[in-house]
Formats: sequence, structure tokens, C-alpha cells
Amino acid sequence: MKRAVLLCCLLLCGCARKESSQWDKTEVMIPARDGVKLHTLIFAPKGATAKLPFLIERSPYGFDNGRAESTLETRYKQLANEGFIFVLQDIRGRYQSEGQFVMTRPVRDPSNPQSIDEGTDTYDTIDWLLKNVPNNNGRAGLLGISYGGWLTAMALIEPHPALKAVSEQASPADMFLGDDFHHNGAFRLSYGFEYVARMETGKIQSRFDFDKHDTFDWYLKLGPLSEIDARYFHGEKPTWNNFVTHPNYDPFWQQQAVDLILKKTTIPNLNVAGWWDQEDYYGPMKIYETLEKTDTDHKNYLVVGPWRHGGWGGEGTSLGPIDFGGDQSKYFRGSIEAPWFAYWLKDKGQLK
Repeated sequence: MKRAVLLCCLLLCGCARKESSQWDKTEVMIPARDGVKLHTLIFAPKGATAKLPFLIERSPYGFDNGRAESTLETRYKQLANEGFIFVLQDIRGRYQSEGQFVMTRPVRDPSNPQSIDEGTDTYDTIDWLLKNVPNNNGRAGLLGISYGGWLTAMALIEPHPALKAVSEQASPADMFLGDDFHHNGAFRLSYGFEYVARMETGKIQSRFDFDKHDTFDWYLKLGPLSEIDARYFHGEKPTWNNFVTHPNYDPFWQQQAVDLILKKTTIPNLNVAGWWDQEDYYGPMKIYETLEKTDTDHKNYLVVGPWRHGGWGGEGTSLGPIDFGGDQSKYFRGSIEAPWFAYWLKDKGQLK
């Protein structure tokens, strides 16, 4: 048991280059195998003396209005200090990427070479990066929190040969039995209603316009859930209709369950969970448990810490009135996460 712990080519692709004091920033639309183009930001550190690996985050939440730069300065500061070419991408159908967004898109039919899923979009992205971005060392890593964690897990099903390390963090594993929309089968009304409104109103995030401050009272007066679509969503929110059509643990939910579609990984995976994650504590623990059954090559690792959902990405000295006696999030990022990717992607240090 282990411890649980470019430039002409780029211009032809319709990109723009910008410079900062620390990064050479390139904005590009990367083509997927079906022709859909995915909006991608590439940050290469200035003054790098060696070829560097890619570190990729794919997200449905957008990187505009300075969020990308802010992420590099805060959440990825320790990783940036280590040295990677960062790649931040809007997933299919979100923000500036083309195509249709499908909530937790089902795994593709491998018998159809033209079929796509989030894993193939990741594969095609890595393939393009290797061929078009200079001064890379031929390796790529992938990480993400929450939806980004699920995207990371999906990339393990048919991984690109250059994908050498991932970190699935707070990913859902089963949206009926333990994560997000249902907890042990109990439907989470406000969470499901508001997340659907947030994600399926358009290509960018939207906040539902409640007509009163007390949303608890609003839900009490909502009336029959069978009338929600007619009153508010008007057939435009497919995920809400899936809640209505599939109130039980039927094949619709089962086909999404990670433990049924992900059997083994050949890629080192650092699973991360927070003890006080009200959304996805079940998920990373279940993914770790599932992969551990076939982990003869010792590629499956786990870190669990005193965090809320994704709390390791921010300040971690306390949770409410509980003082941890030090910044546990910063410790994770600097002493576990950054060395993890440096080991697998740069042959640096030792795997503790």
C-alpha cells in the first residue's frame, strides 16, 4: 500500500501573441478531430534555459477578464516557480471555444472513429501542442478541480502517449450516489437548479435572477417540481430534464459512473480530496479506490486534507473557527503538488 498522500505556424492557426514581464502569452484556436476549434491560452515562461513540459487545465468556467493571469499568480504560483508551459483551455461549447457544450459529456463510442468526448479533445490538444509550440520536452501533465477534475479523469480513458502525469482533484465519480446533484440518491434541489441555470443558459456563466433575497423562502414557494421547466427553463435546460426523466439510479446515471468506465490507468494520478467538501468528497475517494484495485505499477496516489471544495487552491490556515496552525493549502501546493509534476514531467527530485 502506497502512501496516501512557434511562431509562423501559430500565426497560421489564428492566434495572437502578447508579452508580460514573466510570460510569453499566445492565444490560439486548437482544432479537434471533428473540426471544432478550442480556445486556448498558452503561457511560456520567459528566459527558460531548458525545454519544458506542458501543464494543462481545461475548464468550463472561462479564463477571461484576467482570470488566467490571476490563476498563474495565485493557484499555480508554486508550479509556476517550478517551471512549466501552462495551457488553459475553454472546453467545447464554453466561452470562446466552438461546438456544443454537453454537461459531463458521455464517453464516446470507440467503434466510431469520428466520435468525440472530453478525452479526445484533450488528446487532440496535446497532439497539437507538441507539434506547434517550441521548446517543449515532449511531455504533458493535466490537472483540474471539480469539473476540471472530472475532465482530468476522462483523459485517462484513452490517454495521449505524451500524457505522463495527472492530478484529479475533487472530481465527481457518480452524480447519483455521491456527488454534486445527488447525495446517496437524495436530489439536491437548490444545487441542481442553480447549477443548471448557471451552465446551460449560454456559453458563459449566468446567475439565476431570484426575485427575493431569501432563496430558501423562494424554494418553499416554488410549487411542484414538475412545473419548473414550464415556468422557468422552457425546454432549454437538458440537464434539468434529465433530473426529471431519471429520478432513480438507472442506466443514464450508471453510464456516467467513473468506477464503471475507468478500470485502470497507465498514467500517474494524484487524487486530491478535502474532508469538508460538500460537493465532491465521494468522487476522488471513489476514483482512488477504483484505480487502486488494478494499480500493480504504483501509479495511483491520494492526498486528503482539511479543506472545503477546492480549498487547497487558496489560503488554508483555517476553516471557519478551526485554526490549522499553518497554511495547509500552501504546503500541499509547494511540497506535494509541484514536486509531483516535477518528478514525472521533468525527472526532477524523488517521489516521496
